[in-house]
Amino acid sequence: MTQHLPYGTPETPRLAVRGEAHLEVDPETAHLDITVNARGTEHRTTLEDLTRRNTHVLDLLKNYDHAIEKLETGSFTITPQLTEKGRHERIHAYHGHIHTTATISDFTALGELTTRLTALDLTRVDGPWWSLRPDSPAHREARRQAVHEAVQRAREYADALGARLDAIVELADIGADDPAPHGPMPYGPPGAAARSVAGYGGAAHPEPTLDLEPQRQHVHAQINARFTMTRPTL
Repeated sequence: MTQHLPYGTPETPRLAVRGEAHLEVDPETAHLDITVNARGTEHRTTLEDLTRRNTHVLDLLKNYDHAIEKLETGSFTITPQLTEKGRHERIHAYHGHIHTTATISDFTALGELTTRLTALDLTRVDGPWWSLRPDSPAHREARRQAVHEAVQRAREYADALGARLDAIVELADIGADDPAPHGPMPYGPPGAAARSVAGYGGAAHPEPTLDLEPQRQHVHAQINARFTMTRPTL
């Protein structure tokens, strides 16, 4: 296959530029990781406790179905714990947990929901992690601004040479030619603020409602663009 070099001719010079855009926008969703725990000396009672506590969590979440966009059970585990000493191994306890992820789109209910979850028996809450949806208009706007910035930069270079842009010959996302796969982005940007709260139940007084401020999201777009321009006036 013939490789086309990014060079022009004196009559039709080529111009290569980079376009970038940085946006800061409000998040669209918040994610909570909820872990229900149980521990007992018998498998059956541990499973019953775990099932009951998980039902309480799900019932509470269903009361906020207007605010919850997605609810998923991630994992269920019951693990026997063996004695550490002795010639014969024996089970002295069972430890179980159920992990659920809730995606919330109505942030007005988030603080109250989080507080009520932490008040449940042996329930741990991690989060929130703020994020944008994959099809968020913010991504499209960042790409649009990156393209406009590339065109403007190219025009300024051409104008400095007494020329003008003639045609675009290439437009590509930076890294588009890199075959290395990219894994899914974690919830929120690196360093996103997250909280972990464990509930043990039995609170003597109602818990105060958490005041959770949505974390602004940073959207970045970068493109490479190549243009041809008219013959410069040197």
